[in-house]
Amino acid sequence: MNQQDIKQRFEIIGNSPLLNLALETAGKVAATDITVLINGESGVGKEAFSKIIHALSNRKHGPFIAVNCGAIPEGTIDSELFGHEKGSFTGAHETRKGYFETVSGGTIFLDEIGELPLETQARLLRILESGEFIKVGSSKVQKTDVRIVAATNRDLMELSYKGKFREDLYYRLSTVPIKVPPLRERKEDIHLLFRKFSVDFAEKYRSKPVVLEAEALQLIQNYSWPGNIRQLKNIAEQLSVLDEDKIVSGSELARVLPAEKPGLPIFIGSNQPEQQFSERDIFYKVLYDLRKDLSDLKSIVFDLMQGNQTNYNPDIANNFQQNFKREEPKNNDLKPNFVNLQSQVNSNANNQIIDITENNLEPESLSLEEKEIELIRKSLKKHNGKRKKAALELGISERTLYRKIKQYDLE
Repeated sequence: MNQQDIKQRFEIIGNSPLLNLALETAGKVAATDITVLINGESGVGKEAFSKIIHALSNRKHGPFIAVNCGAIPEGTIDSELFGHEKGSFTGAHETRKGYFETVSGGTIFLDEIGELPLETQARLLRILESGEFIKVGSSKVQKTDVRIVAATNRDLMELSYKGKFREDLYYRLSTVPIKVPPLRERKEDIHLLFRKFSVDFAEKYRSKPVVLEAEALQLIQNYSWPGNIRQLKNIAEQLSVLDEDKIVSGSELARVLPAEKPGLPIFIGSNQPEQQFSERDIFYKVLYDLRKDLSDLKSIVFDLMQGNQTNYNPDIANNFQQNFKREEPKNNDLKPNFVNLQSQVNSNANNQIIDITENNLEPESLSLEEKEIELIRKSLKKHNGKRKKAALELGISERTLYRKIKQYDLE
């Protein structure tokens, strides 16, 4: 099947060279049983490529299942993938087949594979190497004949350097990697996709298709589209419902497009209004400012202990005291937590100065991992070990907190 036929059959829209290369690779590898790793940001259509690979393979008449590894709780994912025996854990009232058993002879698509726990990764590696698996609570080795297509929006090699993903599993998965380009690298395809979505929604809502004026067209082509195709489709539907004359100007489109957000280090000191920051964003900003101010304060203490006051600048100390007053959120719901953080920061700053004088000015550790461990411990202690409340305060999911507790051995 040539590339144009593939696009028509699977409704793939676009002529970008990067997209064509990804489709060409998928078409070539489909006829084999090679494991494929699909890389791409969220919303680029990675699952569509897994369906293409399955439909063009010798397993096309076999079962196909897509599994979002990030959506299954860590405590049950082994049971979901490999099955379990009756009584193997609380709630296991009967024996259950896992996906690798029920999909034998077909293809299993493991989306967001970077979210798999390390123990599950070891089980998956065994399937890739020998086709064998063991149900949870069983000692019997079973065989399966499954082709694995995996996908991720994360850098698995970087995760392996951090000990969060098995390097041997990475090499087994990425026999043939396929890179699905983000929408911002397919500018020539953006208008084609928008027109397709607007026609689809016009049929759905029995209205005229949305048409973009020249200014609006330039705007959608220059927008970064962090949500990729999924976000573009949502914008097209929003305009199809809300715009009365279906002729969209640049100003009308700008009103429905979310403001483009820079990366975390960039937003510090930006001119964005305070109310656009989330509580977590404000905390990050405070911590970044604190690190700089502590560094300045250490320099002051060092100079004073050496009898050198030539470099002393009272503005630095004054800035440290006033730093957080400027950033106090206007939202009354955020103030209690923010005030608590201010108090903790000021206390930590005083303790840091004492530590400097007592420990021969040894610099504090700026390891993000150590800081993360410290924050998790403090939050757990504050909430008497209640993980749900601790996770809520830390701004992470309970599952992520559970994984980090195991990772850092904080039981």
